[in-house]
Amino acid sequence: MASQQPYSFSCSVSAALSVIGGKWKGVILFHLLSGTKRFNELHRMVPGVTQRMLTLQLRELEADNILHREVYAEVPPRVEYSLTEFGRTLEPILMDLKHWGDGYKELLVNMREEQSA
Repeated sequence: MASQQPYSFSCSVSAALSVIGGKWKGVILFHLLSGTKRFNELHRMVPGVTQRMLTLQLRELEADNILHREVYAEVPPRVEYSLTEFGRTLEPILMDLKHWGDGYKELLVNMREEQSA
């Protein structure tokens, strides 16, 4: 009997979306493009995410080698998150998503203006 691979994806897009898909991961990663952030900074930057969900998403991104978590031995403890070198390879994808989103938001505004006219 052949053993199953721990990760099997139907296609490469499925593999990529397993890492960056969902409601919060793309937004978290986008904010980390500008540099290292502490947990509370990220929590403020991602309105609507609960602390529990943010913690879960950060842990998953760390497990996928997308971000690095640095804990400083201070009182109270300081924890910082940054993109790994591999995580940085997502920058052009995230920027393309941002530009697409800018155009989509503009389209929605124009459609609403036309409907109300």
